[in-house]
Amino acid sequence: MAKRSSGITLQQLTYYIEVAAEGSISAAADLLYVAQPTMSAAMKDLESRVGRVLLLRSARGVTLTTDGVEFLGYARQVVEQVALLEQRYLDRPPSRRLLGVSTQHYSFAVDALVRMVKASSATEYEFSLRETRTWDIIEDVRTLRSELGILYRNDFNRNVIDKLLRDSGLAFRPLFVAEPHIFISRKNPLAARDRVTLDDLADVPRLTFDQGANNSFYFAEEILSTLSSPQEIRVSDRATIFNLMIGLDGYTISTGIISDDLDPEIVAIPLDVDERIEIGWIAHSAIPLTEQAQRYLSELRAVVAGFGVTLLG
Repeated sequence: MAKRSSGITLQQLTYYIEVAAEGSISAAADLLYVAQPTMSAAMKDLESRVGRVLLLRSARGVTLTTDGVEFLGYARQVVEQVALLEQRYLDRPPSRRLLGVSTQHYSFAVDALVRMVKASSATEYEFSLRETRTWDIIEDVRTLRSELGILYRNDFNRNVIDKLLRDSGLAFRPLFVAEPHIFISRKNPLAARDRVTLDDLADVPRLTFDQGANNSFYFAEEILSTLSSPQEIRVSDRATIFNLMIGLDGYTISTGIISDDLDPEIVAIPLDVDERIEIGWIAHSAIPLTEQAQRYLSELRAVVAGFGVTLLG
C-alpha cells in the first residue's frame, strides 16, 4: 500500500458508500453518473489516503475487507451528519434516507418499516428490508450490506449463534422474549383452541423456512427443529408459508406476534412447550448506529410494545 496521504474528501466517502452498496465499482459509477475510470481512481486514492486496503477486487465485482467494513460504518456516519448540517443551516431539503435491514420472517419487522417510511419527511428514500436465511442475515450485517439484522436465539442455538456473531465482530441486543406460538389459518380446527400441544400437531403439516446450504438445526428459524415430522414442507418466503397454512391447514412455530393488517387470515395459538424465543437485533459491535438505524429500532420497539410485549434493554 502506498504511503498514507492527508485528507479524505466527502465525494470519496459518497463514492465508497455506493460502491459498497452495489458491490461493483462500475455499477456505482453508473448510479452516480460518473465515468468508471474516475470512480476506480477515486477508490484507489481513498485507499492510499487511509493507508489500508478497503476493497477486494475481482472479475465479479468488489467485496469489503475487514478494514473496509469498519471504514464503511464511519463513512456513513460522516455523510449522514453532513446532510443534516446542510438541511439545518443551508435550508436544503431532507436528504435521501438510506437503511438496510435483514431479518427472519417477522411481520413486526415489516410493520416497523411501514411506520418509519410514513413518519419520514424525506422526499426521496432508499430502504432495503430483506427477509432471508439466518446465515445470510449475519453475513449481510457483517459485510454491512445491512446495518441491522433481526433474528432469534434460544437455549438450543445460543452458543452457536453467539460464537458466529463474535467471530464476525457483531453483537446481539435482546429486544423481547416470546412464548412459542403456532401460526395457522383461521379456518384450521385448532384455531378454536386456547393452547395446543405437540401431540395435537402430530398429523398436521409442519411448515419451515428453508436455510439453503447452511441448513443446520442451529440456523433453523423455528424452535424444536430437531423434532421429526411425518409431513414437512420447506419454503423460502412468508407469502408461500401463509398460502400453505390456508391451503393445507399447515402450521409453523413463531413468536405469536402477527399483524392483522398484513396477515388477516392467520392467527397465533400458544404452544404448550417449555421453551422461550429471545428476539433481538444484531449490528457491528464497534460501529455506532446511523440515525436511520436508531429510528427503525425505535419504531420496532413501538410496534412490539403495541402487542403488550415487555421490552428488554
